[in-house]
Amino acid sequence: MNPIGLISMQYARPFTAEHFPLFARMRQHGYDFVELLVPEVGEIDMKEARKALDDVGLGVVLAARVNLQRNLSSAEGDAHRAGIDYLKYTVDCAKALGAQIVGGPLTGNPLVFAARPPQPVAEEERLARKRRCVAGLREAGDYAKAAGILLAVEPLNRFESDVLCTTQQAIELLDAVDHPAIQLMLDTFHMHMEESSIAEAILLGGSRIVHFQANENHRGFPGTGATDWVSVCRALHAVGYKGPISLEPFRRADDRFGVPFAQWRPPHEDESDRLSASSAFIKSHLTLTEYRR
Repeated sequence: MNPIGLISMQYARPFTAEHFPLFARMRQHGYDFVELLVPEVGEIDMKEARKALDDVGLGVVLAARVNLQRNLSSAEGDAHRAGIDYLKYTVDCAKALGAQIVGGPLTGNPLVFAARPPQPVAEEERLARKRRCVAGLREAGDYAKAAGILLAVEPLNRFESDVLCTTQQAIELLDAVDHPAIQLMLDTFHMHMEESSIAEAILLGGSRIVHFQANENHRGFPGTGATDWVSVCRALHAVGYKGPISLEPFRRADDRFGVPFAQWRPPHEDESDRLSASSAFIKSHLTLTEYRR
């Protein structure tokens, strides 16, 4: 059975030592691991965090935080170099925390969260971006392989990335990188916007998928949106996926005019029943997909 995890920023951002007691609650709600944002330097004590995780038997995967200053895609040498160094730092964090996977938009070049509008890209620059990403991922991949860590590249929707948006684009990049430590991460939230078929995209990713985020089209609790979870889980079963599956249910209970849905906020109410139900919902779909007849 796939381990099911919950993303830490469901509760708090940044996630610090004061939030470690939440690990026990996550286990109580049926989660096997937590997906933590890679901590910035000094944000948490790695040894304390690992002990807190081990004390409750909770695993961990990491999510990278890129920006324009640490950006594999950048034509600016310092930013490109910083992007590579940051990925190496994420590997060090993973090793310290006991994680085996670091995922996220590793290629960099964020859009909306960097307040940067997308711009037309000349063919020469498009190819140059690809070369820079390939070179950076290969170097970071060597570092990750030596540490026994996998780096998982995640396609984002068109409003969050102008470099990598679809599974097909990710496969093209992975083919070019051709490194065993550089693999694929998929998120159904982004796939809803960019894929003609989520199930077909999963089949395309195949054995390269090492981390999967099971999110509704509106980022609500699984089962409350438009996602066809039967076809998603059948596709995961078809490719033999047994890796971690993260849930990222950001609540959106306020439908008043003018309230920005994209604005993150911590929970203002007890969501225990919904968090437990979400874990059970995905686990049941994964189990029953094997008994479809």
